[in-house]
Amino acid sequence: MTVANKLHLIDRIKLGLAVSVAKSVTLMVRSLRLGAASVLPGSIARKIEPKLLQLLSQQVKQGAILIAGTNGKTTTSLLLREILERKGYRVAHNSTGANLENGLMTALMDNASLTGSLDVDYAILEVDENILPKVLAPIQPKLILCLNLFRDQLDRYGEVDTISKRWGSAIATLSPQTIVVANADDPTICYLGQQLTQQRVSFFGLSEPEHYLEAIPHAVDSIYCPRCGQALNYEGVYLSHMGEYSCGNCGFSRSQPSLNSSEWPQILVGLYNKYNTLAAATAAQELGVDAATIRETIPNFHAAFGRAEELEINGKKVRILLSKNPVGTNETIRVVTQSTDKTTLLVLNDRVQDGEDVSWIWDVDTEKLVQRGGTLVVSGDRAYDMALRLRYSDPQPNNNFNLIVEEDLRNAINTALDRTPNNETLHILPTYTAMLSVREVLTGRKIL
Repeated sequence: MTVANKLHLIDRIKLGLAVSVAKSVTLMVRSLRLGAASVLPGSIARKIEPKLLQLLSQQVKQGAILIAGTNGKTTTSLLLREILERKGYRVAHNSTGANLENGLMTALMDNASLTGSLDVDYAILEVDENILPKVLAPIQPKLILCLNLFRDQLDRYGEVDTISKRWGSAIATLSPQTIVVANADDPTICYLGQQLTQQRVSFFGLSEPEHYLEAIPHAVDSIYCPRCGQALNYEGVYLSHMGEYSCGNCGFSRSQPSLNSSEWPQILVGLYNKYNTLAAATAAQELGVDAATIRETIPNFHAAFGRAEELEINGKKVRILLSKNPVGTNETIRVVTQSTDKTTLLVLNDRVQDGEDVSWIWDVDTEKLVQRGGTLVVSGDRAYDMALRLRYSDPQPNNNFNLIVEEDLRNAINTALDRTPNNETLHILPTYTAMLSVREVLTGRKIL
């Protein structure tokens, strides 16, 4: 007898009704080309059956995998999905990145029958940092992948130590069979993993000192010991506060990663994608996937929308690099400055999904973009805020630096494309909602 058949009659009826209504809403929204219907169906269905998330999650045969962190959730979850599918597993996944409760429910319902029966081996769900503690109880995940914690949307979340304490308290209540994969290079996440004495914990991280930064970046969050509060001693940093560290006061130190990163290839561009690769690879091995399958998947991986995604528009190459907080934007700027391409489009929005406080742009090392010269086109709801930040990055006017402000996004994209030679790539650095709008202009299709 399946799990769905074991449900109480009332639950089974309400679940079937909720899923049927949700699927009807999905069909209508997609037929009218109003979006991907990745949130609304879940919002409606949970009003019919409040226990929807629990009833669907308990039907996943091998268990749910939750992926949480400030940066890298979508890319890591997509890579892990491709690894598991290469092994022949059936996987449910919130691939559009809708990572609040309604989005999680919608993703599960997309894979369910009209009666609410769910026939998948795994459910990979990227989860918003703020709701992770709330969904742990109903989902009871098999594995939790903790990527990193950076300052992101302070108007919504608060500081990273507040989030990490909530994560740790909630995860500690889960079954001892729960697997936790944590980032050893992030002191806050590493300490969280070390404090979990009942769950099975493994770590991932880099072991490549040749990639150390010359100095700790300005946009840094957690360089103090999470145990005693003293400043950590860093042997080297890879990005922001992530690197090799120890505390000279209380003895806290970085845990040993399960994999030697120097022996593994990576997906896409940027050192941050090496972290995403190792996170997915470590999680896959914890789930019993052989190393050969993981290695076969990595070179065939294609970017998720907006995450180092490459398009060809009017015969010209375009690369979209989601840039939604100081650390992520510094890393995408590093990718741009390591190339020879000289045209960049920055799109800054301040909508709810982006975070309405855009003061974070003053923690971004935009000086590196300005110093290299070229053309910077700026657009978005807060285009003039970004333009001002770039002007302040140029205290001694650089004759090679050309700044263009274009409020209309479509015109901004066309201007940037016109300024991009045929043999170069246009890099676009947008915030989250800006990325969705950019893709709609470039491809003619909405994501959400």
